[in-house]
Amino acid sequence: MTIGVLREPNPEARVSLSDEAAAFLIKKGFAVWVEQGAGTLSFCSDASYQSAGATISDRSSVIKNADVILAMHTIPADQLAGCSGKILIGAYQPLYKKEWVQSVAKSGVTCFSLDMLPRTTRAQSMDILSSQANIAGYKAVLLAATTYGRYFPMFMTAAGSITPAKILILGAGVAGLQAIATAKRLGAVVEVFDTRPAVKEEVMSLGAKFVEVEGAADASKAGGYAVEQSEEYQRRQRERIAQSAAKADIIVTTAQIPGKKAPILITAEMIASMRNGSVIIDLAASTGGNTPFTKDGETVDQNGVRIVGASSLPASLPADASKLYGKNVLNFFQLLIDKAGALQLNWEDDLVKGACITFQGEIVNDKIASSL
Repeated sequence: MTIGVLREPNPEARVSLSDEAAAFLIKKGFAVWVEQGAGTLSFCSDASYQSAGATISDRSSVIKNADVILAMHTIPADQLAGCSGKILIGAYQPLYKKEWVQSVAKSGVTCFSLDMLPRTTRAQSMDILSSQANIAGYKAVLLAATTYGRYFPMFMTAAGSITPAKILILGAGVAGLQAIATAKRLGAVVEVFDTRPAVKEEVMSLGAKFVEVEGAADASKAGGYAVEQSEEYQRRQRERIAQSAAKADIIVTTAQIPGKKAPILITAEMIASMRNGSVIIDLAASTGGNTPFTKDGETVDQNGVRIVGASSLPASLPADASKLYGKNVLNFFQLLIDKAGALQLNWEDDLVKGACITFQGEIVNDKIASSL
């Protein structure tokens, strides 16, 4: 069996399979073809892939020769015909890209999108959302530190005292928890809001204050995502967040709802109450953002408050992000093969079934099919 690794479109700097992971597959008896320059921005040179035993070639040749194609982002529709009968594995946000999913199905491609994996204990080793969100939370705070025009920690000097920065983090999932830990290491005072009371203990164990609003809808089965809340809860939520936002120097937002626009958590009125020079890092920018002014990949100045649309932060640490993502892919790939290394799709496996979005010309994922 041949595994093909495609180069990602700019500005993506990650690669689906590092040279180290490629070497692992080759030792197991698989052939690996890599598109020229696929790993350059992740510090995996063509030469390092070749040293591992991989074949370096152009994009069309990789697609032609591969049985399984690894591409983190969606492949252009005009290239899907060449993928007919093959397996495509990546992270495609299919709930937001329904037209592309329909094109994939029409092309006869068996497509697995790892962001659709059920987020169960068994799936933890393949959970790309967690491995990449961990990086995003860490980098969000570093980005905030370089964007913010003041110190994070408290300083007492002969020239005067500097008070510590106050950070509000909305969402205590993987990204939020890593953001808390990073902000505390830098000396900031941290408040955290989350609709799930169950995360309070984790938040407090990291040294942050947990902001509570009672009456939230149960989010225990949402896989770490936000869920839609009642109007009454949203009203009390806005009031409580507004109080914290007015005191915050930096806000990091992480809330997303699968298949829907990200909820607006920081309103225009809240932003107007923040002091000049404050910073908002919006990790939900790719699905609309948690503020009404967020633009993905851009920094917007709104009355002196800088709002950074930062949905691609894992790509800013491409070497480690690629290593972790590639390990997730390898672990998932083990589910698709038998002990002899031959392809064997087990539809009784909830992880295989849950991650598959198209098979034999049909959209087979229930969530996507029902949304269409």
